[in-house]
Amino acid sequence: MKATEILKTEEAIHFVKETFSRELAASLHLVPVSSPLIVAHDSGINDDLNGVEMPVRFRVAGFNGQDATVVQSLAKWKRLRLLELGIEQGKGILTDMRALRPDESIGPLHSVYVDQWDWENHISVKDRTLQYLRETVEHIYKVLRLTEEDVCMRYDGLSPILPERIHFIHTDELLERYPSSSPRERETRAAREFGAIFIIGVGHKLPNGEPHDGRAPDYDDWSSVNEVGKKGLNGDIIVWNPVLETGFEISSMGIRVSPESLLRQLEIRGCPERQKLPFHRMLLSGMLPQSIGGGIGQSRVCMFMLRKRHIGEVQVGYWPSEYISQAEGEGIYIL
Repeated sequence: MKATEILKTEEAIHFVKETFSRELAASLHLVPVSSPLIVAHDSGINDDLNGVEMPVRFRVAGFNGQDATVVQSLAKWKRLRLLELGIEQGKGILTDMRALRPDESIGPLHSVYVDQWDWENHISVKDRTLQYLRETVEHIYKVLRLTEEDVCMRYDGLSPILPERIHFIHTDELLERYPSSSPRERETRAAREFGAIFIIGVGHKLPNGEPHDGRAPDYDDWSSVNEVGKKGLNGDIIVWNPVLETGFEISSMGIRVSPESLLRQLEIRGCPERQKLPFHRMLLSGMLPQSIGGGIGQSRVCMFMLRKRHIGEVQVGYWPSEYISQAEGEGIYIL
């Protein structure tokens, strides 16, 4: 791949990120803030995502033997930061999150290195509703469409493909619609049918006894019964990716746990001992603000907007040399 083509790709990546982050901040009333790469291991702030992933852990010299971990996401940290910065209701924060997820299975959609926009809004108790969640999703989806329009106007050979509206569907409904399909197959079939979907209730147990996908118990609220009688105040934004011909996750997000739903979800996941961790004690005592938030994959958005086949085409990740050689043989050039 020629250096001039690489530079064009880098410029396009910058344009996508700059456009999307600017529009997102304006739409959700977010102020950009700095964020950590490492946190104390015993703080309870780091996220374990699906509940099983192990973070990078190491000893820091001069810290009295205390271990630190590289963040996997910032869901809990952001809620603390809302409190620390005194962010008022209706406003929030936006940060560039950099993380390592060593348990990730690498491939066209996944890298050990993770970059995403992490955002969090301070909400009121009355905003803990499915309707508020849907309205927030629609704001984000509008930003995605605006970004796509700007990118397609700027770069030849690209045309908008996102539908005008995003379709909302609950995990229970997804199972009813495609009962013989796996969760990933359900996502792909629905994404192909509707173009863009938001799957509600990711993490709660479906009628078949299994959750649609894993969710840690201590950030998204996936167990509260919402106003339409189904469980969950969280979900995933997934679009149809015609280049890869698959459902393509852009964002995981949700209204965060209340003290009541935290206790319930810790019990469901079999880890009630987490109540003793500093973050969890603050939440249970009512010190932390009610919030909604999520992560939006920066490389995922760039990959989709620029119609790339591999996440390594839009980020400098970490890949085995033989993997890079194999990709080049398929006409894919890893940055």
